Amino acid sequence: MLRPEPARALMPNVEPTRPAAATGAGGQFAPLFGEVSAEVGRFIRQGSTAGADLVGSTAALSPEAQLLRNATRGVDGVNASGADESGRRDFVAGIRPWASEAARQLGVSTDAVIAHAALESGWGRRPLRAADGSDSHNLFGIKAGGAWRGATVEARTTEYLDGAAAQVSAAFRSYVDGASAFRDYARLLLDNPRYAGALNAGADVQAFAAGLVQGGYATDPDYASKLVRVAGQIRAQGY
Repeated sequence: MLRPEPARALMPNVEPTRPAAATGAGGQFAPLFGEVSAEVGRFIRQGSTAGADLVGSTAALSPEAQLLRNATRGVDGVNASGADESGRRDFVAGIRPWASEAARQLGVSTDAVIAHAALESGWGRRPLRAADGSDSHNLFGIKAGGAWRGATVEARTTEYLDGAAAQVSAAFRSYVDGASAFRDYARLLLDNPRYAGALNAGADVQAFAAGLVQGGYATDPDYASKLVRVAGQIRAQGY
């Protein structure tokens, strides 16, 4: 059920407090460039450590690293979706009413539900589509198990088998509209005891994310931290 990870928030550019790095390997700023590149690399692998409200932003990076990060956006899976600021805001605004209702039923914050949809769908930029190109409205990457009697779409997805990522083909649920997708999502979590740990987490997105992982929602070992980062982005940007 894992979908490619969505875009990570980018904070506005700021003026550097020390000279910008040279673009090549030579030059007097080459050592600084290497240092900044390493900093950005660590950020991409580990995520921000700026705190819960800024998770997913570049606030923990130095000004130079923020500039380099913005210049190289798209090199990691989180930024590769190409969802810009306006697109993210439109996505959140479009699903917020449904997300709010699902969140109320689940006992979690609306931001947590929106973040989950954003993570699974790449902020709505990577919809699961049928062979004829029609949208399945499946924003949560919910697979069609044996008990599912509705429409389905076949799609390639990434699963982690014994810790290694692998591309597999799977059947996913298809819905007539977004409202139906959110209702089914809430019902899935409420009706399956394995997701009990994700329920009634309130504003604690970490607890919600951990409960999803414990219930087997996804096989990505970093799934919980990715969900927390996206929720932090939503809060930090005021979507």
